[in-house]
Amino acid sequence: MSTQRFQIDQVNFNQSRPKLLYITESKFDHEWNSMLHTHLYTEMFYVTKGNGLLCLDNKAYPVKEDDLVIVNPLVSHTERGIENVNFEYIVMGIEGITYFSKEQDEEQGCSIANYYDYKHEVLFYLKTILLEVKTKDMEYQSLCQNLLEVLLINLMRRAHISLKTTPVNKANKDCVFIEKYIDAHFKEDVTLDKLSEVTFLNKYHIVHVFKQYKGISPINYMIQKRIEEAKLLLSTTNLQISEIAIIVGFTSQSYFAQAFKKATCISPLQYRKDHSKQWIKKIWMNYSNFV
Repeated sequence: MSTQRFQIDQVNFNQSRPKLLYITESKFDHEWNSMLHTHLYTEMFYVTKGNGLLCLDNKAYPVKEDDLVIVNPLVSHTERGIENVNFEYIVMGIEGITYFSKEQDEEQGCSIANYYDYKHEVLFYLKTILLEVKTKDMEYQSLCQNLLEVLLINLMRRAHISLKTTPVNKANKDCVFIEKYIDAHFKEDVTLDKLSEVTFLNKYHIVHVFKQYKGISPINYMIQKRIEEAKLLLSTTNLQISEIAIIVGFTSQSYFAQAFKKATCISPLQYRKDHSKQWIKKIWMNYSNFV
């Protein structure tokens, strides 16, 4: 009989640890892109199907299935779909880590590496986290946190990338709260004074930190949300343009038309003409496939 005992080296678990802020699953089957924006936290994308483009400071990089993309805090970026090409990915917002190059020993803006050889392992963690967040079973937050940390360690072991912990900026949490508040109330009269009231922060400070976080001011972000909602209503309903303007939060049709044209370079009416046909065609194709 023999016994082998292996000592575990002790580490300081009070040190800064990465924290999962959110996880999102996105699917696109047409040309699409969001506006260039930044975050105060790191975003990690895993392409699960198809291909698309990652834009960094207006330079586009092709990404394909099983590519893992890490975008560091305060790096301007957006994702773009390609016409008639499926583009599906899972993205996580992670606080407290940044990517840096082992070779250069310095922070880089972005990393793109293919994990085809380890896809089953990576997808196991990502889909388990997604399931936990959707079902919200007992202690799901702790489980998601632990799964994230195991995933990050395995990612570093499997490829020549390195992640390091970084101090958490309080402004990050403030901006996440402001973003979520605007997401929930963009149809209402959200002003800087209102944001100051709900956050107990100076409104000029809010503008400064939020612009660092998203690349645009809180009010412009609210207008962006209204325009996106208006696009959906214009292409999928028969509501009058004046009705849509009021529904999404604009005080007048003329102000809505001005903001819409500034954001899209076309009028709401022209957008409806261009996109309602595409929507009808898509419904008909889905119906044909069903029957």
